[in-house]
Amino acid sequence: MSVEDTKQELISDPASTFAVTGHPDNGVPHVQPRPPIVYTSPSAFFSSVGARWKSVWTPRFIFSLVAGQVVSLCITVTNVTTTELVERNWSLPTTQTWFLYFSLFATYTPYTMYKYGLKGWAKMVAKDGWKYFILACCDVEGNFLVVKAYNYTDLMSCMLLDAWAIPVCMFFCWVYMRTKYHWTQILGILICIGGLGMLVTSDSITDKNYAALDRGKGDAFMIAGATLYGFTNATEEFFVRQSPLYEVVGQLGMWGMLINGIQASALEHHDMTQASWNGATGGFLVAYTAAMFLLYTTAPLLYRSASSPYFNISLLTSDFYGLLFGLFLFHYSPYWLYFVAFGTTIIGLVVYFWHATRTLSHPLFTCAFQVLMFMRL
Repeated sequence: MSVEDTKQELISDPASTFAVTGHPDNGVPHVQPRPPIVYTSPSAFFSSVGARWKSVWTPRFIFSLVAGQVVSLCITVTNVTTTELVERNWSLPTTQTWFLYFSLFATYTPYTMYKYGLKGWAKMVAKDGWKYFILACCDVEGNFLVVKAYNYTDLMSCMLLDAWAIPVCMFFCWVYMRTKYHWTQILGILICIGGLGMLVTSDSITDKNYAALDRGKGDAFMIAGATLYGFTNATEEFFVRQSPLYEVVGQLGMWGMLINGIQASALEHHDMTQASWNGATGGFLVAYTAAMFLLYTTAPLLYRSASSPYFNISLLTSDFYGLLFGLFLFHYSPYWLYFVAFGTTIIGLVVYFWHATRTLSHPLFTCAFQVLMFMRL
């Protein structure tokens, strides 16, 4: 099958659209609006709200909610493993992410070659490689700038400024796809940001903040990194709605591996000789790479079942999972506002889907279909 045939199959396949649909007996996917909210009487109002609530919990939404929490948990694992590496005299942020890009390249590029053929893959790289190069460059530099920001500014600034990726992502989604956001989606995002505010307040009350070495420089790094995050998330969503997922992720891994390798050799070649290379650091590197690999594999699926802005607001629960890790690893004392913040964020994720078009799915349709779809598309 040629590259063009594969992409045409992707475009014509209902499973690749924003709403993952089922296929009734006639082969035509059915779409239904959400049950309307009735305001004629209190009983009718509460009954209609209950019907709307039930209609939200489709396989598509359940998959999006679970996938969002998986990527959030992956972010927490990367934070914990990075902290452990630094404490063991292994602070090579650029080198650390090279293993991620290499694993993506080694996994998905051979599969892309198998699907397209070697000549088809070469034609794809010659035609579209420049786009994936820009995507990978922004992804690599976004990771680098955010890590640098943590070295200069304080935790509160990092948490708040990192949320800047959300409006940036929404803007570029509009630029690429002319996305129109319903007011309930905006409300859901605001509720999630409110949950973030509670997390920041909790960290402030429990004195988890630390002094900033150079707040101005650190804040600038964080804003720049968050801007690149928002751009890369929206751009990757645009790509995976037009091309097979294995092509996009494989190309991101290939170009990211090259860019990251050049940058690491230029900036960290001396530090590599000073770092502690042993079994413990190797284990944490493997854990970090595995978590990031799962994140980069799940993210495109989430872009299709929901959107890249939904991906970004899902990450706001990562601090709560960080608390759970802290309870077992560092014996943190939980503060009650953390749990309220987590619940508020989950409510925001539900509200985001409150108005989304409801699809009728075949009874045998399950969320596992999304995982199978990754390898088929």
